[in-house]
Amino acid sequence: MSDINVTPMVDVMLVLLIVFMVAAPLLTVGVPIDLPKTEAKELNTDSKPVTVTIKPDGTIYIAGGQNNTRDENTPVDIGELVADLQPLMPNGMDDRIYLRGDTAANYGAVMKVMGVLSKAGYAKIGLITDQAQTAQAQ
Repeated sequence: MSDINVTPMVDVMLVLLIVFMVAAPLLTVGVPIDLPKTEAKELNTDSKPVTVTIKPDGTIYIAGGQNNTRDENTPVDIGELVADLQPLMPNGMDDRIYLRGDTAANYGAVMKVMGVLSKAGYAKIGLITDQAQTAQAQ
C-alpha cells in the first residue's frame, strides 16, 4: 500500500504559522508609543506612507517613505522636520503624512508638529489611532 503521509507536512505548516504569527507584530513602525483608541475604520493604502511619531516626552521620529535611508530610531529636531521629510516624499506636497501621537504626549506638541507640516504646505496629514475594543452585549 503506497499512501503519502501528510503528518510531517502539517507539523511543519503549523510551526511556520506560529512563527509568522509571532513575527508579524514586530514588523510595524519601530518607535513604541501608546496610541489613542477610536472606533474609526482603517484606511486602505497601496504605498508606504511617511509616518511622523511623537513620544510622550515630545521627541519626534520619522519612518517610512519610498526612499527611506534614515534610521527610524533617530530623533528629529522640529526645525529640521520639513527638510528631513522632503527626500522621503517623491510626489512632494501630494504625498500623505501620517502623524502618530502617544496618548500621554502633550497636545500642544502634536499641534506644533501639525502646524509646522501645514505651514510647509503638506495638506494631507492623517492622525493614526488604534481601534477601540467595543464590548459585545450578550
